[in-house]
Amino acid sequence: MIRKEILNPKRIRKINGSFAFIEHCFRDWIKPLSPDELLVYFFLVLAADDQGLSYYGPDTICSQLKIGIHQYRQALKGLIARDLVAYREPLFQVLSLPERRNT
Repeated sequence: MIRKEILNPKRIRKINGSFAFIEHCFRDWIKPLSPDELLVYFFLVLAADDQGLSYYGPDTICSQLKIGIHQYRQALKGLIARDLVAYREPLFQVLSLPERRNT
């Protein structure tokens, strides 16, 4: 068994009122997601408020992530189909994880 020890005690990560939070069990959802879906999902998590809401436009998201509009649309479509994100223009909501993983 690997023994865990802090590598840099001065840089221990703390979640102090930040809303950028990814549940530990999200690892169960990683395998079926495309790289673009992961990228867009993580961006939306970082942009979200405490209720998972954000309203960045497609142009801003594509520019920040350095992806094309087609890649963005496909990624968003996949995230919605997997029930990870809800979208009604201009609002995104990162959803709590579904009970079962959608593949």
